[in-house]
Amino acid sequence: MNMARDTRLEDQAIGFDPLALGQLMPMHLCIDACGCICSTGPTLARLAGPDLIGRPFADVVTLRRPRGADDMAGLLALAGVPLKLSLAAAPSLPLKGMVVGLSGAGGALLNVSMGISLIEAVGRFDLTLRDFAPTELAAELLYLTEAKSAVAGELRRLAQRLNGARVSAETEAATDTLTGLANRRRLDATLEQFLAQGRPFSLAHIDLDFFKQVNDTHGHVTGDAVLVETAGILRSQSRTQDLVARFGGDEFVILMADIVDPAQLRRIGERLIEWLERPILAHGTECRISASIGVAISTRNDRSDPVRLFHEADVALYDAKRRGRGCVSFFTDTTMSGCPPGR
Repeated sequence: MNMARDTRLEDQAIGFDPLALGQLMPMHLCIDACGCICSTGPTLARLAGPDLIGRPFADVVTLRRPRGADDMAGLLALAGVPLKLSLAAAPSLPLKGMVVGLSGAGGALLNVSMGISLIEAVGRFDLTLRDFAPTELAAELLYLTEAKSAVAGELRRLAQRLNGARVSAETEAATDTLTGLANRRRLDATLEQFLAQGRPFSLAHIDLDFFKQVNDTHGHVTGDAVLVETAGILRSQSRTQDLVARFGGDEFVILMADIVDPAQLRRIGERLIEWLERPILAHGTECRISASIGVAISTRNDRSDPVRLFHEADVALYDAKRRGRGCVSFFTDTTMSGCPPGR
């Protein structure tokens, strides 16, 4: 009677050269019987620093839990026990590990894992997928991290584009399309802001003189070019804290922050008129205009409101027109008495 033989694989050692072992376990330390490092994985070498071969393992690795294994006997006594450790070169980076004894040689193999320190280590040491074995969970986590980073980056770019579009739309909605100045909507909002702040300011209502003749003689295309040139003059002669707006047609408004002195305002108005009376070359045609300016003043002590201020500036503008155009007029009781009904 034939008996089947019980064949077993016993006591067969599987050998790896350092390169193969590094590919399989890129964060390992191979320690000889004397407690010195005889090989190391490439990724662990990046974290622990160069020239590890021949150094005592206790100079490179610090066991945090359990403590006390600073020689081979102590290290081998922890075989199979989950370890918490750190590297002397990166003591603030918590790592995990497990050690096994190497039969026959009397040495040990310590395999290290990053655990929850993976993301920190990747950023700190500029690690990539090539620094991990393809079978490690770290590779999957890196894929997820990279995907999350890519999505987050795309969301940021999308948010920036949307915010840019919103700002552009808001700016466009508050800008006169022909001249690029503020339009009536922005003028009203800024006027309300000045009044709410109790800020002293002046409102100059500017109406172009002889502009109708330019339109009638040379056409609206030339007239539009004159309006654009006028806007450039008003902007160049104003401060950054002032608001220059196109009120409509050939009318403009300047809100001058913190200027309420009539003498100073008159000088400013006369300078604007002087600039506007210079010949304007529009589409090869020399055009001449002037301007009448009506000024209303708001101080902290009065109870101004937008309707009242626009009315006062309009009354003063009518007075400037009545006085022969090309001049500056201020709202006073005298200008009010000379204003016709309905203005």
